[in-house]
Amino acid sequence: MKKTFLITGSAGFIGYHLAKHLLKKNYTVYGVDSLNNYYSRKLKKNRNLELLEFKNYKFIKLNITNKKKLAKIFKKKITHVIHLAAQAGVRYSITNPDTYIETNIKGFFNVLDLCKINKIKHLLFASSSSVYGLNKKKSCSEFDNTDHPMSLYAATKKSNEVIAHSYSHLFNLRTTGLRFFTVYGPKGRPDMSLFLFVSAILKNKRFNVFNHGKMKRSFTYIDDIVKSISSVIFEKKIKSKALKKSSNNPALGTSDAPFEIYNLGNSKEIDLEKYISLIEKSTKKKSFKKYLSMQPGDVKSTKAEMTKFFRDYEKFKYTNIEEGVEKFVLWYKKYNNI
Repeated sequence: MKKTFLITGSAGFIGYHLAKHLLKKNYTVYGVDSLNNYYSRKLKKNRNLELLEFKNYKFIKLNITNKKKLAKIFKKKITHVIHLAAQAGVRYSITNPDTYIETNIKGFFNVLDLCKINKIKHLLFASSSSVYGLNKKKSCSEFDNTDHPMSLYAATKKSNEVIAHSYSHLFNLRTTGLRFFTVYGPKGRPDMSLFLFVSAILKNKRFNVFNHGKMKRSFTYIDDIVKSISSVIFEKKIKSKALKKSSNNPALGTSDAPFEIYNLGNSKEIDLEKYISLIEKSTKKKSFKKYLSMQPGDVKSTKAEMTKFFRDYEKFKYTNIEEGVEKFVLWYKKYNNI
Protein backbone atom coordinates (compact mmCIF):
# COMPACT_ATOMS: atom_id res chain seq x y z
CA MET A 1 0.00 0.00 0.00
CA LYS A 2 1.34 3.42 -0.95
CA LYS A 3 2.37 5.58 1.98
CA THR A 4 0.14 8.51 2.92
CA PHE A 5 1.58 11.00 5.39
CA LEU A 6 0.20 13.19 8.12
CA ILE A 7 2.65 15.90 9.18
CA THR A 8 1.77 17.95 12.24
CA GLY A 9 3.46 21.33 12.29
CA SER A 10 3.54 21.30 8.48
CA ALA A 11 3.87 25.09 8.27
CA GLY A 12 6.81 25.02 10.67
CA PHE A 13 10.45 25.09 9.65
CA ILE A 14 11.22 21.36 9.52
CA GLY A 15 7.63 20.42 8.68
CA TYR A 16 7.60 22.63 5.58
CA HIS A 17 10.89 21.29 4.21
CA LEU A 18 9.95 17.66 4.87
CA ALA A 19 6.46 18.06 3.38
CA LYS A 20 7.92 19.65 0.24
CA HIS A 21 10.39 16.77 -0.09
CA LEU A 22 7.61 14.16 0.14
CA LEU A 23 5.27 16.08 -2.16
CA LYS A 24 7.95 16.21 -4.85
CA LYS A 25 8.07 12.42 -4.62
CA ASN A 26 4.31 12.41 -5.37
CA TYR A 27 3.20 11.20 -1.94
CA THR A 28 -0.05 12.50 -0.51
CA VAL A 29 0.59 14.69 2.53
CA TYR A 30 -1.99 15.92 5.01
CA GLY A 31 -0.65 18.94 6.85
CA VAL A 32 -1.89 20.12 10.23
CA ASP A 33 -0.83 23.39 11.80
CA SER A 34 -2.47 25.90 14.14
CA LEU A 35 -0.52 28.81 12.55
CA ASN A 36 -0.09 30.33 16.02
CA ASN A 37 1.74 33.58 16.67
CA TYR A 38 4.74 32.30 18.65
CA TYR A 39 6.72 33.79 15.77
CA SER A 40 5.81 35.48 12.48
CA ARG A 41 2.54 34.09 11.12
CA LYS A 42 3.49 35.66 7.81
CA LEU A 43 6.43 33.28 7.45
CA LYS A 44 4.27 30.28 8.39
CA LYS A 45 1.58 31.32 5.91
CA ASN A 46 4.17 31.80 3.16
CA ARG A 47 5.55 28.32 3.76
CA ASN A 48 2.05 26.88 3.69
CA LEU A 49 1.05 28.74 0.51
CA GLU A 50 4.05 27.24 -1.24
CA LEU A 51 2.98 23.74 -0.16
CA LEU A 52 -0.58 24.39 -1.32
CA GLU A 53 0.74 24.71 -4.87
CA PHE A 54 1.05 20.91 -4.82
CA LYS A 55 -2.21 19.10 -5.67
CA ASN A 56 -1.23 16.21 -3.37
CA TYR A 57 -1.07 18.50 -0.30
CA LYS A 58 -4.15 18.79 1.92
CA PHE A 59 -3.99 21.39 4.68
CA ILE A 60 -6.12 21.52 7.83
CA LYS A 61 -5.75 24.43 10.24
CA LEU A 62 -6.04 22.76 13.62
CA ASN A 63 -4.55 22.71 17.10
CA ILE A 64 -3.42 19.20 18.04
CA THR A 65 -4.93 19.64 21.50
CA ASN A 66 -8.37 19.22 19.85
CA LYS A 67 -8.48 15.43 19.78
CA LYS A 68 -12.01 15.17 18.39
CA LYS A 69 -11.19 17.17 15.25
CA LEU A 70 -7.77 15.57 14.93
CA ALA A 71 -9.39 12.12 14.94
CA LYS A 72 -11.28 12.96 11.74
CA ILE A 73 -8.00 13.48 9.86
CA PHE A 74 -6.79 10.02 10.87
CA LYS A 75 -9.72 8.58 8.88
CA LYS A 76 -8.04 9.69 5.63
CA LYS A 77 -6.19 6.38 5.19
CA ILE A 78 -3.05 7.76 6.82
CA THR A 79 -0.21 5.22 6.98
CA HIS A 80 2.64 7.29 8.49
CA VAL A 81 2.59 10.17 10.96
CA ILE A 82 5.44 12.62 11.40
CA HIS A 83 4.72 14.63 14.52
CA LEU A 84 6.62 17.93 14.48
CA ALA A 85 4.05 20.26 16.04
CA ALA A 86 5.18 21.56 19.43
CA GLN A 87 5.66 24.68 21.46
CA ALA A 88 9.33 25.35 20.83
CA GLY A 89 11.91 27.40 22.70
CA VAL A 90 13.94 26.73 25.83
CA ARG A 91 13.82 30.28 27.21
CA TYR A 92 10.13 30.82 26.39
CA SER A 93 9.24 27.75 28.44
CA ILE A 94 10.44 29.46 31.61
CA THR A 95 7.91 32.29 31.37
CA ASN A 96 5.09 30.46 29.55
CA PRO A 97 4.99 26.93 31.01
CA ASP A 98 1.28 26.24 30.52
CA THR A 99 1.42 26.11 26.74
CA TYR A 100 4.22 23.52 26.88
CA ILE A 101 2.16 21.16 29.02
CA GLU A 102 -0.91 21.69 26.85
CA THR A 103 0.76 21.32 23.44
CA ASN A 104 3.85 19.18 24.03
CA ILE A 105 2.31 16.67 26.41
CA LYS A 106 -1.46 16.68 25.89
CA GLY A 107 -1.12 17.35 22.15
CA PHE A 108 1.54 14.66 21.79
CA PHE A 109 -0.65 12.14 23.63
CA ASN A 110 -3.56 12.89 21.30
CA VAL A 111 -1.40 12.12 18.26
CA LEU A 112 0.08 9.00 19.85
CA ASP A 113 -3.26 7.60 20.99
CA LEU A 114 -4.84 8.18 17.57
CA CYS A 115 -1.90 6.38 15.97
CA LYS A 116 -2.71 3.39 18.17
CA ILE A 117 -6.44 3.51 17.49
CA ASN A 118 -5.95 3.79 13.72
CA LYS A 119 -3.12 1.23 13.53
CA ILE A 120 -0.63 3.65 11.97
CA LYS A 121 2.38 1.82 10.53
CA HIS A 122 5.00 4.24 11.88
CA LEU A 123 4.99 7.33 14.07
CA LEU A 124 8.08 9.55 13.89
CA PHE A 125 8.18 12.39 16.40
CA ALA A 126 10.43 15.34 17.14
CA SER A 127 12.47 15.20 20.29
CA SER A 128 15.40 17.50 21.02
CA SER A 129 19.08 17.58 21.92
CA SER A 130 17.98 19.55 25.00
CA VAL A 131 16.95 16.27 26.69
CA TYR A 132 20.65 15.66 27.45
CA GLY A 133 20.47 18.47 29.99
CA LEU A 134 23.23 18.19 32.59
CA ASN A 135 25.08 15.52 30.63
CA LYS A 136 28.78 16.45 30.91
CA LYS A 137 30.14 14.15 28.21
CA LYS A 138 31.91 15.72 25.25
CA SER A 139 29.37 14.29 22.82
CA CYS A 140 25.75 13.25 23.37
CA SER A 141 24.86 9.62 22.68
CA GLU A 142 21.47 7.90 22.71
CA PHE A 143 23.01 5.55 25.29
CA ASP A 144 23.54 8.42 27.76
CA ASN A 145 21.26 9.10 30.71
CA THR A 146 18.70 11.86 30.05
CA ASP A 147 17.10 12.11 33.49
CA HIS A 148 18.27 15.66 34.21
CA PRO A 149 16.64 18.13 31.78
CA MET A 150 17.43 21.81 32.43
CA SER A 151 14.21 23.35 31.09
CA LEU A 152 10.52 22.54 30.98
CA TYR A 153 10.77 22.34 27.20
CA ALA A 154 13.41 19.62 27.53
CA ALA A 155 11.30 17.84 30.16
CA THR A 156 8.29 17.72 27.83
CA LYS A 157 10.42 16.23 25.05
CA LYS A 158 11.82 13.62 27.44
CA SER A 159 8.26 12.78 28.52
CA ASN A 160 7.28 12.25 24.87
CA GLU A 161 10.00 9.63 24.51
CA VAL A 162 8.94 7.78 27.65
CA ILE A 163 5.23 7.83 26.80
CA ALA A 164 5.92 6.70 23.21
CA HIS A 165 7.99 3.78 24.49
CA SER A 166 5.14 2.62 26.73
CA TYR A 167 2.74 2.63 23.76
CA SER A 168 5.25 0.80 21.57
CA HIS A 169 5.60 -1.87 24.25
CA LEU A 170 1.89 -2.21 25.05
CA PHE A 171 0.40 -1.97 21.56
CA ASN A 172 3.25 -2.97 19.22
CA LEU A 173 3.15 0.52 17.72
CA ARG A 174 6.30 1.43 15.82
CA THR A 175 7.60 4.78 17.09
CA THR A 176 10.83 6.65 16.42
CA GLY A 177 11.97 9.71 18.36
CA LEU A 178 14.31 12.12 16.59
CA ARG A 179 16.57 14.29 18.73
CA PHE A 180 17.28 17.34 16.57
CA PHE A 181 20.47 19.34 17.09
CA THR A 182 20.24 23.10 16.33
CA VAL A 183 18.65 22.97 12.90
CA TYR A 184 19.17 25.99 10.62
CA GLY A 185 18.65 27.01 7.01
CA PRO A 186 16.38 28.96 4.62
CA LYS A 187 12.88 29.69 5.92
CA GLY A 188 14.20 28.98 9.42
CA ARG A 189 12.65 30.07 12.70
CA PRO A 190 13.00 33.80 13.55
CA ASP A 191 13.63 32.96 17.22
CA MET A 192 16.76 30.93 16.40
CA SER A 193 20.27 32.37 16.60
CA LEU A 194 21.07 32.49 12.87
CA PHE A 195 17.93 34.45 12.03
CA LEU A 196 18.44 36.82 14.96
CA PHE A 197 22.14 37.39 14.24
CA VAL A 198 21.74 37.95 10.50
CA SER A 199 18.83 40.33 11.05
CA ALA A 200 20.77 42.38 13.62
CA ILE A 201 24.01 42.49 11.60
CA LEU A 202 22.26 43.65 8.41
CA LYS A 203 20.48 46.38 10.40
CA ASN A 204 23.71 47.42 12.21
CA LYS A 205 22.08 46.55 15.54
CA ARG A 206 23.64 45.04 18.62
CA PHE A 207 22.55 41.52 19.58
CA ASN A 208 22.89 39.41 22.72
CA VAL A 209 25.55 36.70 22.97
CA PHE A 210 25.03 34.54 26.03
CA ASN A 211 27.67 32.95 28.26
CA HIS A 212 30.04 35.58 26.84
CA GLY A 213 30.22 33.64 23.59
CA LYS A 214 31.66 30.50 25.20
CA MET A 215 29.15 28.10 23.67
CA LYS A 216 29.32 25.32 21.10
CA ARG A 217 26.62 23.71 18.99
CA SER A 218 26.13 20.94 16.43
CA PHE A 219 24.63 23.27 13.84
CA THR A 220 22.71 21.06 11.41
CA TYR A 221 21.56 22.18 7.97
CA ILE A 222 17.89 21.58 7.16
CA ASP A 223 18.55 19.48 4.03
CA ASP A 224 20.55 17.02 6.14
CA ILE A 225 17.66 16.71 8.59
CA VAL A 226 15.21 16.00 5.76
CA LYS A 227 17.61 13.42 4.31
CA SER A 228 17.92 11.73 7.71
CA ILE A 229 14.16 11.61 8.31
CA SER A 230 13.68 10.25 4.79
CA SER A 231 16.14 7.46 5.59
CA VAL A 232 14.11 6.43 8.64
CA ILE A 233 10.89 6.46 6.60
CA PHE A 234 12.07 4.64 3.49
CA GLU A 235 15.27 2.69 4.16
CA LYS A 236 15.44 -0.72 5.75
CA LYS A 237 17.72 -0.97 8.76
CA ILE A 238 21.13 -2.52 8.29
CA LYS A 239 20.28 -5.51 10.47
CA SER A 240 23.75 -7.05 10.48
CA LYS A 241 25.05 -4.17 12.60
CA ALA A 242 22.15 -4.00 15.05
CA LEU A 243 22.99 -4.09 18.74
CA LYS A 244 21.81 -7.06 20.78
CA LYS A 245 18.93 -6.12 23.06
CA SER A 246 18.03 -7.75 26.34
CA SER A 247 14.56 -7.63 27.85
CA ASN A 248 16.00 -8.57 31.27
CA ASN A 249 18.26 -5.53 31.57
CA PRO A 250 18.02 -3.30 28.47
CA ALA A 251 20.77 -0.73 28.03
CA LEU A 252 19.89 2.94 27.66
CA GLY A 253 18.98 3.65 24.05
CA THR A 254 17.75 0.11 23.34
CA SER A 255 14.40 -1.65 23.63
CA ASP A 256 12.68 -4.89 22.74
CA ALA A 257 9.66 -2.81 21.74
CA PRO A 258 9.38 -1.44 18.16
CA PHE A 259 10.82 1.84 19.47
CA GLU A 260 13.96 3.78 18.55
CA ILE A 261 15.62 7.04 19.48
CA TYR A 262 18.10 8.70 17.14
CA ASN A 263 20.25 11.80 17.30
CA LEU A 264 19.96 13.83 14.11
CA GLY A 265 22.76 16.35 13.99
CA ASN A 266 26.07 17.35 12.51
CA SER A 267 28.70 15.73 14.71
CA LYS A 268 31.11 18.60 13.94
CA GLU A 269 30.80 21.02 16.86
CA ILE A 270 31.12 24.75 16.06
CA ASP A 271 32.17 27.56 18.41
CA LEU A 272 29.55 30.31 18.65
CA GLU A 273 32.16 32.99 17.94
CA LYS A 274 33.22 31.21 14.74
CA TYR A 275 29.56 30.93 13.77
CA ILE A 276 29.16 34.69 14.13
CA SER A 277 32.35 35.35 12.15
CA LEU A 278 30.97 33.24 9.27
CA ILE A 279 27.79 35.35 9.29
CA GLU A 280 29.94 38.50 9.16
CA LYS A 281 31.80 37.05 6.18
CA SER A 282 28.58 36.15 4.34
CA THR A 283 26.91 39.50 5.02
CA LYS A 284 30.17 41.45 4.52
CA LYS A 285 29.31 43.43 7.62
CA LYS A 286 30.69 43.75 11.14
CA SER A 287 28.65 42.57 14.12
CA PHE A 288 27.94 44.48 17.32
CA LYS A 289 27.70 42.05 20.22
CA LYS A 290 26.46 42.45 23.75
CA TYR A 291 27.98 39.74 25.92
CA LEU A 292 25.76 38.40 28.69
CA SER A 293 25.86 35.59 31.23
CA MET A 294 24.29 32.19 30.62
CA GLN A 295 20.50 32.13 30.41
CA PRO A 296 18.53 29.74 32.65
CA GLY A 297 17.79 26.47 30.86
CA ASP A 298 20.60 26.83 28.30
CA VAL A 299 23.50 24.41 27.93
CA LYS A 300 27.07 25.36 27.05
CA SER A 301 27.64 22.67 24.47
CA THR A 302 25.77 20.14 22.35
CA LYS A 303 27.62 17.70 20.12
CA ALA A 304 25.73 14.96 18.29
CA GLU A 305 27.13 11.43 18.46
CA MET A 306 25.83 9.83 15.25
CA THR A 307 27.19 6.28 15.59
CA LYS A 308 23.80 4.70 16.24
CA PHE A 309 22.03 6.36 13.31
CA PHE A 310 24.75 5.47 10.83
CA ARG A 311 24.90 1.98 12.25
CA ASP A 312 21.28 1.53 11.15
CA TYR A 313 21.16 3.67 7.99
CA GLU A 314 23.42 4.67 5.12
CA LYS A 315 26.00 7.33 5.94
CA PHE A 316 26.13 10.62 4.04
CA LYS A 317 28.20 13.79 4.12
CA TYR A 318 26.80 16.73 6.06
CA THR A 319 26.55 20.25 4.65
CA ASN A 320 29.48 22.30 5.95
CA ILE A 321 28.68 25.31 8.09
CA GLU A 322 30.18 27.81 5.62
CA GLU A 323 27.89 26.66 2.83
CA GLY A 324 24.84 26.47 5.11
CA VAL A 325 25.26 30.00 6.50
CA GLU A 326 25.82 31.40 3.00
CA LYS A 327 22.59 29.78 1.73
CA PHE A 328 20.63 31.19 4.66
CA VAL A 329 21.96 34.73 4.16
CA LEU A 330 21.08 34.61 0.45
CA TRP A 331 17.53 33.47 1.32
CA TYR A 332 17.15 36.09 4.07
CA LYS A 333 18.15 38.93 1.74
CA LYS A 334 15.77 37.76 -0.96
CA TYR A 335 12.88 37.24 1.49
CA ASN A 336 13.34 40.74 2.95
CA ASN A 337 14.12 42.46 -0.38
CA ILE A 338 17.61 43.49 0.74
